[in-house]
Amino acid sequence: MNKGELVDAVAAKADVTKKQADSIISAVVESIMEAVSAGEKVTLVGFGSFEGRERKAREGRNPKTGEKMEIPATKVPAFSAGKLFKERVAPPKS
Repeated sequence: MNKGELVDAVAAKADVTKKQADSIISAVVESIMEAVSAGEKVTLVGFGSFEGRERKAREGRNPKTGEKMEIPATKVPAFSAGKLFKERVAPPKS
């Protein structure tokens, strides 16, 4: 599903116009990115959590030459799915 298809689905479920749904989705995504980039954790109960994580410096290899290289430490965005989301994707086995 791409953003256009998501806008269509949200517009239908929320009974709003596609333009309103697009505006809402864009605002939600922008707000999440701003909060995470500011060091905050965003938790949507049942869906999951967005946060920034530190990735340590490590040694890697150049895929073209095979030569060793140092990969610097960095901060990356991360998403952890919530319990309800996980259960929808992979229902527990009885």
